[in-house]
Order: sequence, then structure tokens, then C-alpha cells
Amino acid sequence: MDNSPTALFDSYEQDFQQIIQSIREKVEGDVQGEQAGESPQRKAALRRVEMELDEADEMVSQMEIEIQGIPQSIRPSYQTRIRGAKAELQRYKKLAKDLHAQLARADLMGPARPGMGALSDDPYGATSDRTRLLAGTELLENGTRRLEESQRIALETEEQGSDILRSLRVQREQIQNARDTLGRADTSIDRASGTLKKMIRRMYQQRVVTAAIIVVLVFLILIILWAKLWR
Repeated sequence: MDNSPTALFDSYEQDFQQIIQSIREKVEGDVQGEQAGESPQRKAALRRVEMELDEADEMVSQMEIEIQGIPQSIRPSYQTRIRGAKAELQRYKKLAKDLHAQLARADLMGPARPGMGALSDDPYGATSDRTRLLAGTELLENGTRRLEESQRIALETEEQGSDILRSLRVQREQIQNARDTLGRADTSIDRASGTLKKMIRRMYQQRVVTAAIIVVLVFLILIILWAKLWR
């Protein structure tokens, strides 16, 4: 299974393109084609188009959700793809609205031609029930698989988040211990600095006392010499 951050986005985009292709074929064939048939048949085809437009809209919503998990370095290109998908979806929504208006005008112009049997207004049609059911089952399975994948990714993300929180807690304790150690070292340095200042001050005091004693001794020697030589 592809666990890349863009896997789900690509899957939704592929489903969107398949739905748009189906809409395009119905619009060009069953609704707008020259052999489109009577109004009830065209209405049924248009209803199927509207259902598929809702599915395509859902795919675009899922793409917008998945793009939030895509890395910033490649996100702009995927945002461009979403804008293109939205533009294409809006184009077909407008086309469906215009076709509705055309059918409404055709109904106002007059009733169906006599001799034509009433066609089924069922949007699925008897011949396409099995195909539609299989497609719906496959779409449901795909949705279930994507939901399970999203849950798995959410659990992994939650576990990673818990590991990160534990790691941050340990780092915070280490930083707190280092800060306490630095505080104690700073206090010891302050004490040592004070002791050194006292020692230096005492050293200067001792030097002054020693110098004073030397001066007194020299003075006394000079006095003794003067007394012996000149008396």
C-alpha cells in the first residue's frame, strides 16, 4: 500500500476524473446528442449527471482535506490541480443548469408527440441497476478502505506525537538540571571571586606594612650611622 502523503489525494483525483469522464459522456450522448430521445429520457440522464456531480463535489472536498497533509514544498502544484478540478466541476454544474432550463422550456412549448409510449423517469433505469449497484458497492468499499487508512495514519500520528511529548519532557528536565547546575556553579564562582578579592586586599596591606617596616629600619640605621660618625 502506498503510504506517501499524496497517495490519498491522487486516488481522490483519479476518482474525480473518472466521474467527470462519465458526466461528459452522458452530457454529450444522452442529454445533448442528436439521438437523445424524448424529454423523459433526457431528464433521467440529466438526473444521473446531477448525482455524479454531487459525487465529484465530494471528491473535491476530500482532495481539499488531504492537501493539508501534503508537504509545503510540493503543495502549490496540488493546489493548482484542485483549482483546475473546481473549475471543471463548476463548468459542468453550469452546463447541467442550462440543460435544465432547456428541458423546462421544451416542456412549456408543448406535450410529447402522440403515439410515443411513456418512458421510465427512473434515473437508474432497469438495465443499469446491477451496474449502478456494483459501482456503488465499489465506491463504498473504496471509502471504507480510505477511512481505515485515515484512521491508521491518525493513530500513527498520535503515537508519534506522544513520543515527541515524552522526548520534550525529558529534554525539559535535562535543561532544568543544567540550569540548576549552572546556578550552583555561578554561586560558587561568586564566592571564589569574593575570596580572591579578600586575599588580594590582604596582600596589598601586607606589602604596605612591610614597606613601612623597611623604611623605619633604614631610618634607624641612618640615625645610628650618623651618631657614630659625627659624634
